[in-house]
Amino acid sequence: MKIYTKTGDKGQTSIIGGDKVSKASNRVCSYGTIDELNSYLGVIISQMKSSLDVKKDLIEIQQVLFDCGTDMATPNATKGYRTKSESTLWLEECIDKYLQSPAPLTEFILPGGDPVASHLHYARTIARRAEREVVATADTEEINEEVLRFLNRLSDYFFAGARLINHREGRPDVSYRRNGKVFYN
Repeated sequence: MKIYTKTGDKGQTSIIGGDKVSKASNRVCSYGTIDELNSYLGVIISQMKSSLDVKKDLIEIQQVLFDCGTDMATPNATKGYRTKSESTLWLEECIDKYLQSPAPLTEFILPGGDPVASHLHYARTIARRAEREVVATADTEEINEEVLRFLNRLSDYFFAGARLINHREGRPDVSYRRNGKVFYN
């Protein structure tokens, strides 16, 4: 089986249902960025030697991200959508659990600390870009709104995960120098 089809040589690709669209369309950009994020999670997972509970969660997130990409490649609900609200609820549970250990934030932090935490901060920014691209698609086309909710929560998950990893590895969060007290508990 050949993996190249040559059908995209003129800048078009087929989405689920057979329609051809530009590879520069908002829809294709959104599922391309979701794929990029999923690939980057593979990098993070491959480097994790501890926090196996977080690693297991990241592997599950990869599965959901594949569903999100499939949904974004699907032009409407007639073929059915895969991403469900349960995935977002599960992320919220993970976030709440992860934030029980590190001290509550009172100031802004910068990406950094442990290498895995730093990678999770970077994944957060990719998730935010994917979210923006999904919003741009939703402005003009039908989408599964659960994808948007999941991506919105996912960036929060990566932030919480990075803080947890830094805490577990004994690495302090990196404070923003010109902070004032911005969060009050």
